[in-house]
Amino acid sequence: MLDFTAGNFKRTLATVGLLSTVLIALPTLAHGHKSGEVHSTADMIKTAMKAASRPAKDVERDRNRKPVETLAFFGLEHDMKVVELIPGGGWYTRLIAPVVAESGEYYAALGTSRIERGLAQEDGFNDINIIAKDASMGRADGAKFYSLNVDSLGVTNVDMVFTFRNYHNFDEAGRAKMNEVAFAALKSGGIYAVVDHTARHMEGYTDSNRRRFDPVKAIKEIQAAGFVLVDFSDLHHREDDELEYEVGARSVTGNTDRWTLKFKKP
Repeated sequence: MLDFTAGNFKRTLATVGLLSTVLIALPTLAHGHKSGEVHSTADMIKTAMKAASRPAKDVERDRNRKPVETLAFFGLEHDMKVVELIPGGGWYTRLIAPVVAESGEYYAALGTSRIERGLAQEDGFNDINIIAKDASMGRADGAKFYSLNVDSLGVTNVDMVFTFRNYHNFDEAGRAKMNEVAFAALKSGGIYAVVDHTARHMEGYTDSNRRRFDPVKAIKEIQAAGFVLVDFSDLHHREDDELEYEVGARSVTGNTDRWTLKFKKP
């Protein structure tokens, strides 16, 4: 059994032959305002982080989630057409949507009801594009994970598809479907950005690891959908997460070890 507690993810991936040596250039400068001022994408994210409308509980999570570094790793740029899958309450939506608002496009798909009722009603977020409204996520009686029924995201030629801490929520067929529609939406060279809570490799299911996911298994599944793994980051490695406890447990909540994987559509 492989163990990711010692920060040996790179060595592990190399050993199992899954890590590509291809690197993707990170963004440099982006035009942030109609006035012609030039700002880096990082500066634009930092501006979004300081928005007066941003909830205090969101701000409290900045240190742990490291949005500037995380979005830079994935290569977000101001003029991209991006899709966020299962945006939840909109923590990342509040940061990504303003960055691409002027020169790019932001779309949210799957599990969008919370931002439709909330964030999309706020000034500055009225133009959020909600897509794949006919998609459904469900969990049968007694099922531990969600199924996913969706034919298409309804957009194509997308530069980037994100999903943050959602991969673990779905059953095998649901994960395959999510990967399939992400692949179909992306343009050639487009990036699939996936983050989730770490489970030990090949560890059997328990109530404690039900919201964690084996990163090697995720890589294999996403590669099976046609993607190429181009990089990973240890930004969210937490050595003191023993990978034993449910992610909501007091000892690890807000400080779980998470894998951060970057895939490309060939």
